Amino acid sequence: MKNKYLDLIEKNLAEMLPSENCTEANVIKSIRYSLLAGGKRIRPTLLLAFNEIFGGDTQTALPFACAVEMIHTYSLIHDDLPCMDNDDLRRGKPSNHVVFGEDVALLAGDALQSLAFSSMLSADVLKKSGINGAIAAGFLANASGATGMVGGQVIDLETENKNPDIEAILEMYSKKTGALIKVSCEMGAALCGVYDDPNVKTYAENIGLAFQIVDDILDIESDTQTLGKPVGSDAENNKVNYVTKTGISESKKLVEKLTKSAIDALEQIPADTQFLQELAEQLAHRIK
Repeated sequence: MKNKYLDLIEKNLAEMLPSENCTEANVIKSIRYSLLAGGKRIRPTLLLAFNEIFGGDTQTALPFACAVEMIHTYSLIHDDLPCMDNDDLRRGKPSNHVVFGEDVALLAGDALQSLAFSSMLSADVLKKSGINGAIAAGFLANASGATGMVGGQVIDLETENKNPDIEAILEMYSKKTGALIKVSCEMGAALCGVYDDPNVKTYAENIGLAFQIVDDILDIESDTQTLGKPVGSDAENNKVNYVTKTGISESKKLVEKLTKSAIDALEQIPADTQFLQELAEQLAHRIK
């Protein structure tokens, strides 16, 4: 399936970066290195797709879509640091801290977080998006903070060398990975004045959980060259995940169940949701 938003996202991400012609050039190069390294751009795609099905304007939504990708990229830079997951490869290239040093990588992540919010909350953007834009930005702040993505990373770190139960693992998934996927969908709808649609929530929560379980399966079944990042990292770091708890077969069955639930929820929305249905299937079947 071709991502109809991808070229637009890539173009706008590049245009939103500060110039390297300044005294802070090294950190901006570090930001550019990771932000423009490619990737599936799932989160901004979800935002733009939900914005479209609820009747929104894509150009108005683009700064918000790019902001989500900035938050995601900052989280990857920080996750790869030696004090976190200690990974030296990301998207087929050396991790940011390997190229620029741990200090600059840390600051690049910090700067990306700030850039994400300044991109959404500039006067020009808010003139177009209005109160809906401010609400969408607030959604992202909550989802990426201590009770969302950051909190999920804390749970992940605290369960190393332990044997967490299934509920704790799923809570970690819903925060570390799921929160940013979920909020991308919710922000797209919120920009159209739709703040709490249960079908958006169901779709988002299900594909977020399925996405992380597929990642766990790929960590066992795939290889570094295919994924562009190290495999076997959970085993190396003594982390128990859903797949090691239940087995690959049961994990794949859950992915199929979650994907079906997500698609069923979309069918309750009175709009053309075919693209989002195909995206859910595509994300689930990365394991094939």
